[in-house]
Amino acid sequence: MNWDQVQGKWMQTNGAVREKWGKLTDDDLDVIAGKRDQLVGRIRERYGVAKEEAERQADAFVKTLSDAGKEASHG
Repeated sequence: MNWDQVQGKWMQTNGAVREKWGKLTDDDLDVIAGKRDQLVGRIRERYGVAKEEAERQADAFVKTLSDAGKEASHG
């Protein structure tokens, strides 16, 4: 899955985002709306991590969504 797909399926993926980053609020999720830069910014704010670390976490998260989708389609 890529970031365009995350944006398009935000309602389905924001629950997974909440599980991964529990400190994010409903307002955060509304602002993020599947946008990578918004997610990175909110991770940085809530968790006090560097931009590079927040980007790494966000990209790893999208990769897990992609991996889960592949498993489901091959299952």
